[in-house]
Amino acid sequence: MIDLKKLQKEIFENKKAKGFNIEDVNLEFNLIYGEINEAFHAYRKKSPDLGEELADVAIYLLGLSEILKIDLEKEILKKIEKNKEREYQKINGVVTRTKDI
Repeated sequence: MIDLKKLQKEIFENKKAKGFNIEDVNLEFNLIYGEINEAFHAYRKKSPDLGEELADVAIYLLGLSEILKIDLEKEILKKIEKNKEREYQKINGVVTRTKDI
C-alpha cells in the first residue's frame, strides 16, 4: 500500500527543489483543474497516456494537500467510512442521498 503522507511530502519537496509553486493556493487549484481537463481530453480521445494524465491530477492534489497541511490519506479514509454509512435511492432517475450520518 502507498503511504500517501510520505508521498505528499515527497511531491512537495520535489516541487520546492524544482522551483514550482508552493505558496499560491489559488494557482494550485487552477493547475489541478487544467490537469483534470487534460485527463478528460485523453479519455475522450482514447489516448494511451490517460493513466499519466490521471497521475498528474493525483500529484497536484497531493502537492496542494501538503501546502495546506492536510493529511489527505486520513481525510480519504474518513470520507470512505462516511460514505459507507450513507444511503441512496434512485429518484426520478437521479441517485439521491436519502440518509446521512
